[in-house]
Order: sequence, then C-alpha cells, then structure tokens
Amino acid sequence: MGILISVLVGAVAGWLAGQIMKGQGYGLLVNILLGILGGFVGNLAFGLVGLDATNIIGRIICATVGAVLLIVLVRAVKK
Repeated sequence: MGILISVLVGAVAGWLAGQIMKGQGYGLLVNILLGILGGFVGNLAFGLVGLDATNIIGRIICATVGAVLLIVLVRAVKK
C-alpha cells in the first residue's frame, strides 16, 4: 500500500511541479518519477530546516518542492 501511495503522491507532485515550472512537459511517467524523487529531495530539504511532512498534504507539498528543485537543477545542467 505504501508504494501505491508514493506513486500517487509522486504523480500529483510531478504534475504540480510541471505546472509551477511552466516547461514543455516531461510526460506522465517522468512526472511521476520526478515527484517520487522530489519526495526524497523534499524530505531532505525539509529535514535540514527542521520540518516534517507527516500527512498526505504535507507529503504532496514536500514532494512538489523537491520536484521543483530537481527541475531547476536539470535545467541548469542542460544550459
């Protein structure tokens, strides 16, 4: 059940990050992967400042922030 929730949170977070960053889009699968990886990055970033995402909304926000950070990083490396 945890994997299914991670995929759903990743999908929502990846879509939100795509909307925030206004790019050409990466497609559903890459958005899900960005959201899942963004969850790890977001948890790390939030942990560094002393925040913790315990409920589903917090996880989505955390993963979205992480996915946005990943998109910024990927775009910076591509340039």
